[in-house]
Amino acid sequence: MEIKTAEYVISSPTFSMCPNDSKPEYAFIGRSNVGKSSLINMICRNRKLAKTSATPGKTMLINHFIINKEWYLVDLPGYGYAKRSKSEIDKLDRMIRGYILQRQQLTCVFTLVDVRLEPQKIDLEFINWLGQSGIPFCILFTKADKLSQQKVQLSVEAYKRKLSETWEEMPPMIVTSSEDKRGRDELLDYIDSVNKQLKEGND
Repeated sequence: MEIKTAEYVISSPTFSMCPNDSKPEYAFIGRSNVGKSSLINMICRNRKLAKTSATPGKTMLINHFIINKEWYLVDLPGYGYAKRSKSEIDKLDRMIRGYILQRQQLTCVFTLVDVRLEPQKIDLEFINWLGQSGIPFCILFTKADKLSQQKVQLSVEAYKRKLSETWEEMPPMIVTSSEDKRGRDELLDYIDSVNKQLKEGND
């Protein structure tokens, strides 16, 4: 799949205010500072699409972008940003969980994980919650350009070992880098194949 058009549509404070549209939605989420905005911009080949910031936790709303007039890329707020007040964290948590659990158009959650770090408790808890909730998801390892190929592989293997404690079958995983565009084609092919399956199911 090639992205021909990527346009910002709306930022919503709750899932009920998201676009009234039946097109499939692919949501991107991760811990603050995982490189989400940079990855979205790399995928869409538009440096200004998602707002990148030196301050973690900038995304506070559910942001919809329409891709090729066919599907939505959804930029969700990051989780686990400690510098927020308890009430802000609770509000964001409710917004994220409301969208993920109740948005029928949601097709897949891309959960971003920094490949340089050992498996983090907060990421594992979120991944396990997705699984328990029956939400289709794919793990995207970010910042792969910061490590050697061998260290990237070791990190991914460590993640698989950790997940195998609770998972019988591994979720899909894609190694990415917004710097060297690693994983872009694989990610877009993945979305393309899911979209085709959805179309066949609806025909």
